[in-house]
Amino acid sequence: MCRSISVLIKLGNSSAIEQLSHLQIREPTVKQHILLFILVLCHSLSCSQSDRPLPQQLQEALDNGLRKHDGIGVSAAAFLPDGNLWLGVSGKSHDTVAMRPDMLFAIGSITKNFVAALTLQLVEEGKLSLDDALHTWLPRYPKVDSTITVRQLLNHTSGLYMFWQNQSIWDDLKKYRAKVFTPEEVLVYLKDPYFAPGKGHRYSNTNYLLMATIITKVTGSTLSAELRKRFWKSLDLKSAFFYLEEKSPDNLAHVWGDNFDNDGSFRDITFLPRLSHESITYGSAGIFMTAEELARWTHALFQKQVLKQSSLTEMLKFDGEGYYGLGIGRFKSSFTNSETAYGHGGGNIGTTAYMIHLPDFRISLAVMINTFDDKCLRGITEDLIEILTDHFASQKIKGGI
Repeated sequence: MCRSISVLIKLGNSSAIEQLSHLQIREPTVKQHILLFILVLCHSLSCSQSDRPLPQQLQEALDNGLRKHDGIGVSAAAFLPDGNLWLGVSGKSHDTVAMRPDMLFAIGSITKNFVAALTLQLVEEGKLSLDDALHTWLPRYPKVDSTITVRQLLNHTSGLYMFWQNQSIWDDLKKYRAKVFTPEEVLVYLKDPYFAPGKGHRYSNTNYLLMATIITKVTGSTLSAELRKRFWKSLDLKSAFFYLEEKSPDNLAHVWGDNFDNDGSFRDITFLPRLSHESITYGSAGIFMTAEELARWTHALFQKQVLKQSSLTEMLKFDGEGYYGLGIGRFKSSFTNSETAYGHGGGNIGTTAYMIHLPDFRISLAVMINTFDDKCLRGITEDLIEILTDHFASQKIKGGI
């Protein structure tokens, strides 16, 4: 953004000076004054973006993004190369209540990154292997090949059917919103696999439903207890919680949408029953946290405060298409100002979120909005990435991990 504006201004300078040289002005001092005025004006315009404080530029990206995309509220946080933390909010939670940095959002499928990290910790402890087959830990289920490995669950190469593609599960989710579905009940909605294990890549929440179930078998504990013991406490993520198994705090950001009714409605759906959804997505969604906490998690993960280097290397081994590793993705350059970026996106009832790490800049970014609107979230995130990478361009270091 700033680079393109600068180029246009420079071209404008040249054109203006050339035109000025053809003016018939008898007094040289007048001509000099006009020339000086144009040079000062053009310089001011070309520097207006980069000379403004970085927090101001980032805040404007939030404000402008909400207006442009008709968003309601946004919360964002970024760990910067100098070690500072930027926090920004814009818009509202509900009524006249402004969005605040301490408000929690559901992070949706970003939960997969936490489940993958937890799995890799268990591997480091010798309690599990990435090459373990499902039959090592779980009984046999219809439509599930028991030779699928832990690694194939984590990188979506198992071929397992995505249960959300079965309309019946949507019908039952809405019919029984207060019901807690067990993993075994969710697996009933599976259809034939897309391909044999290891013979392709296809994103499927079924993989992480099974992975979470394995974690409970290995640890003899609950997913929420393991997340709290291993991550929330050690990284001082005081607000984070797992919805299905823990009590919700009061500082939730209100969320807006139609609650999957597909009736064109748009309302505050924060406190409508959601147990059916949260239990169906067990392991593949369910974590709530603030933008600051998600940025802190991302920073800690890539600073090797969560996993050993060998485990982080495993996490970043991407599939044949080159875009998904173990619970983490590599973003396309068209989204990230042509810079390398790792992370995950997520959506839940009334929320959409991104966690992003830019290794060549040592920047970790989290962005959350309180509507299920990827266009709005994507637009704001793209602007933030462009501002950050332009601002820290001189500090870019290849191979930041």
